[in-house]
Formats: sequence, C-alpha cells, structure tokens
Amino acid sequence: MTTDAMITEVVLPGVVEPDGLRLHRRAMPAPAPGQALVQVEATGISFAEQQMRHALYPGQPKFPFVPGYDLVGTVRAVGPGGDDSLVGTRVAAVTKTGGWASHALVDIDALAPVPADLDPAEAETVVVNGVTAWQMVRGAGLRAGQTILVHGANGGVGTVLVQLGRHLGLRVIGTAAVRHHAALRELGVEPLDYRDPAMAARVRELSPGGVDAVFDPVAGPGVRTSYDLLAPRGKLVVYGNAAAVGSGQSVVWVFVKLLARLYSWNALPNGHRAGFYNFWAGHLTRRAAFRRRLRTDLGTVLDLLRQGVIVPQIAARYPLNEVSAALVFAEARSRPGKVVLEP
Repeated sequence: MTTDAMITEVVLPGVVEPDGLRLHRRAMPAPAPGQALVQVEATGISFAEQQMRHALYPGQPKFPFVPGYDLVGTVRAVGPGGDDSLVGTRVAAVTKTGGWASHALVDIDALAPVPADLDPAEAETVVVNGVTAWQMVRGAGLRAGQTILVHGANGGVGTVLVQLGRHLGLRVIGTAAVRHHAALRELGVEPLDYRDPAMAARVRELSPGGVDAVFDPVAGPGVRTSYDLLAPRGKLVVYGNAAAVGSGQSVVWVFVKLLARLYSWNALPNGHRAGFYNFWAGHLTRRAAFRRRLRTDLGTVLDLLRQGVIVPQIAARYPLNEVSAALVFAEARSRPGKVVLEP
C-alpha cells in the first residue's frame, strides 16, 4: 500500500433518488489500533439501505454517510499491535454502514473468516442475511415436520430463510409476487401471491390447523393477519417494518406502535408468541458476546453454503461505480435474491 493510494466510496448525501448517490475519492486511511483495513470484494444492497435513503432506518447516521451493511474482502493492513497474520486473509463483517467502498476500516474483533474457495459475492449473500435467517429460525424452536409462512420469500433474507427451513425439515409456504413463484418452487417452497386478497384463506387451506411460525419483514396492517394464521403456541417473528416506507409517519413512532402491538398480544391466553427480531440486540451492552455469537453463526451459514445446503441467490452483480443503477434494480425487486456490488 503506497502513501498516495486512494479509496473510492459511495456517499449518501441526504434523502435523494438513487441517482443522487455520489462517488467520492479520498486518501487511503491507515488502520488504528484494533482495526483492519479491508479491501472490499463484495458488498450488498439490503432493504436497510433502501430505508436509509428515505431516512427511515432507526439509528442511522446523520447525512452524509457511506452506506453498506456488510462486506466480504481481504485484509490489507492491521493497526499498530495487530496480528500481522491477518494480512492477506479473506474476511466478512457486518458494518451497518461503510461497506459501499473499495476499502473499509473494520474493528478486528468484528471480522469473521471466510474460506478462500468461496466466491466473495456468493459469501456476501449470507453475511447479514444468512445470520438473520439462521438466528430467527433457530430462535423459533421449530421441529421437523412443522409448517412456516415466510413473507417476502423472494428477498435477500427470505431466500436464505426458506432454504434453512427446508434443510431443517420444515414445510415452507412463501408469499411473493407471481413472477418469483417458479424460482421459489425450485427451492421447495409452496408459493402464494402476496397481492391476492384471498391469501390468508389460501394459507388456511394449505395448513388448516394454522402455521407454526410466521416470519414477517413488512409489518403494517397485515401483521394482524400474520398473527391470526398461527397454530396453537405458534410464533410470529417480525424482522422489519417495510410498510413504514411511504407512510409519511415518523419511523420511530411507527416502530414504537408496532412493538407495543406485538408485545400486548403476548398477554392473550391463546399461547401464541409475538416479537421483533433485532439483529443488533446486545451489541452495546454485551459487545464481546455479541461479536462471538455473530462469528459463530456466520461460520455456520458459510459452512452450509460450502456444503450446498444454501444455494446463493444473487439477483444481479454491479460494479461500485454503477451503484445508482444497482439501487434502482434492487428496489424494483424484479429478481429474487440480493443485489451485490463488486468494487
């Protein structure tokens, strides 16, 4: 690394259309103690960045900032006192922001090893999405033979979640636009049209006793329907609030109302459980434990990827300098899976 080396990063300057993203070049930063400089080989576009573009993601930084929730890359330098053996190794990290760049500074204890024989873009599809899906399906305490309903089954998390469900012996019903149904059937999903007014009735036809768990990234008015579709002692896991986009309401207020609604249902005598999955739970109060669990769970899903249990679902690959077009494509949701940027 030379002293005059430069990095390229994508800057989100404010609430803008995708073509308002800016490419910025600056001097290569030097890692501080406890940090590594990672050359990014793949980063992704998730729904989080789409919410951030509208200033709707809880806890997002003030504008301007560099988006990019996760990344896969190679360590090029470590800070003073760091382990030099890390240099040249492939790693993954969940960054929340900063991943849409040619290089990123990442805390060393946030890095997880990635097998060198995995394609970086394929590995990228299971970093935050794979860990999210794994933690949710494991936390739901499901058993082989049970039935789950996955809303948004064509999405980045959804496509991993349905594959994990099938791997665990679960019957999977998934909602998505009709154009995604053929791809979902190939993954072993029984697809339903999320726009169908009779969608809930169709779920009841397929599973008359209710479903054992519902995974819902949308929330909004339909969250009550998700809850009503549960079997006795079933679990509703909400892991997003996509319905807030375009609602015109304060994201904080919408989120508070959602939480109050979910947890009030737990007082009902029907035995159902409802809750909100928070990827970042414990990262401030139990940082070391949070990062150990993250490394362990990411190692699990990467191993499942190597085994072929998880087939990576890449909707499209774009170079970093075409990020505006990539974001337009991602928000159109015309293909299942995750859009990957390859700096």
